[in-house]
Amino acid sequence: MSKIVLFNRVATVGFAVVAVLSAIFFTSAWRVAIVAVCVFLFAAGVATFLLGYFAAVQRSREEEISVTQLFFLAGEVAPKNVRLAMWYCFAAQCAVGLGVALARPSTDGKAGSVMAFAVMVPMLGIGLNGLWAGKFGTFAPRELKSASE
Repeated sequence: MSKIVLFNRVATVGFAVVAVLSAIFFTSAWRVAIVAVCVFLFAAGVATFLLGYFAAVQRSREEEISVTQLFFLAGEVAPKNVRLAMWYCFAAQCAVGLGVALARPSTDGKAGSVMAFAVMVPMLGIGLNGLWAGKFGTFAPRELKSASE
């Protein structure tokens, strides 16, 4: 298993634990914790998205790379075990993020909640998908066109 898949699994489980505990207890300390975790994971997702995109751009000179292959591991770009692990992490990030945001729609009786930060976390899944595919994905070779075409 690659370090990218392992990081995705560990980060997803860590996020889920902090998010659920924050939604249950919802004290000041837990509210700070969920915001910190969500902002960190979102930033990591943005960074890995950009790194994956850069890696794919470099490979695109010789290989046909689509956005769905790169960021959603569509087709045969990744082995089934990697694709499923990454999809399950992304789905869990979406479900937990949306679930805790809906569970706590207000903070201290005011509209809006710090739990809404949790909906940013799936950026991590998209970014890690892109990073994995950009580095290790299998893409079709680019067909070179002649100058007369």
